Amino acid sequence: MKTLDRRSFIKSVSTLAMVGVAETLINTDVLAASKELAPPPDLFDPSLVDLDFWVQPRSVDMIRPQSGDRVKLTYWKDGHINSNAYEELCFLLRDVQGNQIYRMDTRLIDTLWAAQAFVRRYGFSAPVEITSGYRSAKTNRRLIEAGLPAARNSLHMRGQAADFRMPGLHPSVVGELVQGFKAGGVGFYFRVGSKGGWIHADTGPEREWRG
Repeated sequence: MKTLDRRSFIKSVSTLAMVGVAETLINTDVLAASKELAPPPDLFDPSLVDLDFWVQPRSVDMIRPQSGDRVKLTYWKDGHINSNAYEELCFLLRDVQGNQIYRMDTRLIDTLWAAQAFVRRYGFSAPVEITSGYRSAKTNRRLIEAGLPAARNSLHMRGQAADFRMPGLHPSVVGELVQGFKAGGVGFYFRVGSKGGWIHADTGPEREWRG
């Protein structure tokens, strides 16, 4: 599967919208073009995220490679959070190393949902891949001691941050999309390899960095 950067994503969606063909630059299981939705001139046009977008039922499909967990559920509908679904999401986003569950910030879950819901409009149906959710202070300290990217006062320890990737999309595409929601900080982590990098999203002050 080929990972698309922003320009390639817009170009491929534009081509598919015009000709209605599902065979393009990536696996058709990940990208199936919508014939009804014309691609915008700019993928991150804020006018595309309107009231109708935010009031629709919020369904997520997430996986956690470290633990093998996967959830596919609707956690919010008609202004109410489903408590059982929320608990399942907190379990998925737990500190896997320390096996500790934490009450995650619902605004963070909304950000993850919004990113997935937006790209679904263009046929991207791959699950969100969570690489890090809640971290206990002990786990966070271990990461720092191992020289891995972790802040001493990380919002991961407050249930306000998650690191994730969206298979088939370059981190720059995902990160710029998340920035468009203006819901907190966004960190771009670019890595060479089959899976590439990831994006850090949190519900703290709006800011941006490269790691």
